[in-house]
Amino acid sequence: MLGLLVIIVISWVLLRFIGKENLKVLGIATNQKQVLQFIIGCLFIMLTNVLIIYAESIVLKVDWELNNVINYNTILNSFIYHIRSAMTEDLIFRGAILYLLIKKIGSQKAMILSALAFGIYHVFSYGITGERIIVMLYIVLITGFTGYVWAYTFCKTKSIMMALGFHLGYNFLMTLFYESAPYGELIFIELSKINLNDWNWLFYNLIKGLLPSIITLVFVKQYVKRKLNIAEKPVKEIT
Repeated sequence: MLGLLVIIVISWVLLRFIGKENLKVLGIATNQKQVLQFIIGCLFIMLTNVLIIYAESIVLKVDWELNNVINYNTILNSFIYHIRSAMTEDLIFRGAILYLLIKKIGSQKAMILSALAFGIYHVFSYGITGERIIVMLYIVLITGFTGYVWAYTFCKTKSIMMALGFHLGYNFLMTLFYESAPYGELIFIELSKINLNDWNWLFYNLIKGLLPSIITLVFVKQYVKRKLNIAEKPVKEIT
């Protein structure tokens, strides 16, 4: 919690003394629309990934078992843990720094830099710096593209909230089905599935890794056009 507070303070300092702005420009739940964006983002990404998990269960013949020791306090603790971690990462990668970069170098370059940093960060956070280069490149590609979509969401909605909903919803849902630290397999346990090898494994996991973000990108584009009625242009750039 202290780390999150420190990041908020640093964000305020950056916005105040470099951008001559305040935290309101990040759109952190300052009105009902932004709260609704958070809820929509969370529900959308959870529904999308439930469908993807269902499809995977059919394709790979996954055998699931209901966890017979479901602990609702643990599930709540997992939710709280992931909302803190998601907020921390979003403030770093899609907060004040991204906002200032958009104004200084333009939205496209800023989003690419944010995405690249997000991808590289996950190589270290997953502890795979000693893995083969193909594994590290895979993680950078998948998490980097996800970071790009979430940065795009921030840019277009002028708020951190929908991307935060995406982030929280995805991370929390994964803990209900898969092994993860510090929380995992909270409701279902994967007993067995078909194992893929070599190129089949690579192609399948590329599709599985990229598909949620591709669907999310399409959703955000449609949401912006139909619901927010925001023109297709980013935060006004300094010329």
